[in-house]
Amino acid sequence: MNTHPVDPRFDDLPAGPLRTLIAFYRGEYPRLAASMLVFAVKHSPYWALPLVTANVVDIVADPRRHAVSELYVNIAVLLVLQLQNIPTHYLYVRLISSSIRRVEKRVRSALLWQLQHLSMTFYAGASGGALQSKALRDAEVLEQLARQVFQEVPAIALTVVSVVIVTAIKAPWLLVWFAIAVPLAMALVAMARRRMKHDNVAFRESVEGLSTSVADMIRMIPVARAHGVEASSLARIETQLEDVQRTGLRLDASNGLFAGTSWVIFQSFNGICLLLAGWAAYTGRFGITVGDIVLFTGYFAVLAMSGQSLLNQLPLIGKGLESVRSIREILDSPSIERNEGKQRVHEVAGRLDLEHVTFLYAGDAGVRDLHLRIEAGETVAFVGPSGAGKSTLLNLLLGFLRPTSGRILLDGQDMASLDLRSYRRFIATVPQETLLFNGSLRDNILYGMDDVDESRLQAALDTANIREFLNALPDGLETRLGEHGARLSGGQRQRIAIARALVRQPRILLLDEATSALDPTSEREVRDALAALMAGRTSLVVTHRLSTITAADRIVVLERGSIVQVGTHEQLLTQTGLYADLAAAPLGG
Repeated sequence: MNTHPVDPRFDDLPAGPLRTLIAFYRGEYPRLAASMLVFAVKHSPYWALPLVTANVVDIVADPRRHAVSELYVNIAVLLVLQLQNIPTHYLYVRLISSSIRRVEKRVRSALLWQLQHLSMTFYAGASGGALQSKALRDAEVLEQLARQVFQEVPAIALTVVSVVIVTAIKAPWLLVWFAIAVPLAMALVAMARRRMKHDNVAFRESVEGLSTSVADMIRMIPVARAHGVEASSLARIETQLEDVQRTGLRLDASNGLFAGTSWVIFQSFNGICLLLAGWAAYTGRFGITVGDIVLFTGYFAVLAMSGQSLLNQLPLIGKGLESVRSIREILDSPSIERNEGKQRVHEVAGRLDLEHVTFLYAGDAGVRDLHLRIEAGETVAFVGPSGAGKSTLLNLLLGFLRPTSGRILLDGQDMASLDLRSYRRFIATVPQETLLFNGSLRDNILYGMDDVDESRLQAALDTANIREFLNALPDGLETRLGEHGARLSGGQRQRIAIARALVRQPRILLLDEATSALDPTSEREVRDALAALMAGRTSLVVTHRLSTITAADRIVVLERGSIVQVGTHEQLLTQTGLYADLAAAPLGG
């Protein structure tokens, strides 16, 4: 199994979201160029239709100067231009989509690669929902932005260029009118949109507020039902429903006013264009024909629609560029675990040495000046009040955190010089809350270990005491566990975590409050499985329940990040100090 896939990250991304977007498509430029050429052919009916229509009008208006064959030729040209749109549009979509989808996949791969390699310090201050949104939603918005940039913008550009060229040939003086009227019409339409934008924001905020209130109401249904206040809960929602109705009606009215206003603005300018072209044709000025009147009014409509389309694209482009910035926040994060070029670990005996290890959280000591040797195969428990540094110490031994000063040795080698990915293959953890996903029981136990043979799996099931509830599952090992293993009890989830650890055959075992959330019966069942798991392995145990560590080879007592006591359970009970105080407290039993 390939545990080190090819690094999919992008190298040397430039500053700025638009330049970043272009850089994402390195290697796709030839395909994009081909797609633009095909697009130019595909798009030809949009600017050719007014031209052909003008020719037909001139032919029909003055049949003495035109043969009927000219009419057939123009119609044939129009039909060919329209029919070619089928194969060229298909070819364009295949070319552009293959590039966009390939880059979309690579961006997601780069994000997920980076998320897998970012340090655990990064995740301490990160929102899981926000990170998921970057990998899913922002990448999707990036794909939509690419389609806007590579489809709508070229369409507008080609339309404008073709209209300018034809108009410059037939009536260059009309370009002055186009240059004045189209931007002015767009500016007036943009002004008309301002009120609609404000009402859009108000409606979105009302809907978001309603969504939050509905979620709160659903979550509080047991409380409302228990206290008989359903009517009050519904009344609170009714107020927000009325607000959504009110802001929605205001938005609909604004949309209606905008639609009418923009239509009148463009039609008014088109009417002026019609008047100018008609005056020129009537007076014989500039060589304008009847067909040219149709041509130029059609072109003005095309330019106006292109301008309006450009206005519609700007918010979407702005949203897409913001997603590019969001993606860069992950891709550019310096908080990454560096393992490349370091020595790989091929064998672990399990001896750990902490030499004056200190780790600081924003200037405050998580642990300070820890000096401790843990022999291979030894069981060492770490106890102390909340905030004493127990979890920090485990994260240091896992390599999730790096010492601010001092060093940690694995079998005599400084962990700073080791490839921690290879080191962690010899580690297993059993946390307080077992992390399960919505897969089968087999998949959850073998997570990341697809090459485990069946006999090893069955031995892990036996040692973890999973047989007891396995036979009651409808599909045995293939039973899907539901989201977060919701169909299982706490004790059953912990035994799955133990089986997951067993199949890895670790040399170092980390137990972080592995039984603290269990009831007494479940705790006894799990404790038996843990005893079998810990046999012959270097085991590091963090717990508040002192009754679970009486058999530990040594107990290390931490307070405010420092070691204050070390000894066996019996030795520490005979001493005056923190351990005796913890043992005397109700939780200590």
